[in-house]
Amino acid sequence: MPEPLTPARFRADLAEFLHQQPDEVDLEENPLYAGLDSLRITTLAARWREAGAEVSFLELAERTSFAQWWELLSERQSGATHADA
Repeated sequence: MPEPLTPARFRADLAEFLHQQPDEVDLEENPLYAGLDSLRITTLAARWREAGAEVSFLELAERTSFAQWWELLSERQSGATHADA
């Protein structure tokens, strides 16, 4: 079973695709301006669905910051707590 989606895992996943350290990820940054393209967003959405957060590429693409992504993901997690990133 995949690791549950936590704020730390969320940051680590983003950092992996942004080639940064997790503490360097600016949650107020726009994902597209940060350098995430549609393929990377699709891959992240699939990873997070496997962790129990039912989100689509379109739902992520409509949001303009990583903080908004986390808000959506934390709302969509099955049986998870809603911690802040």
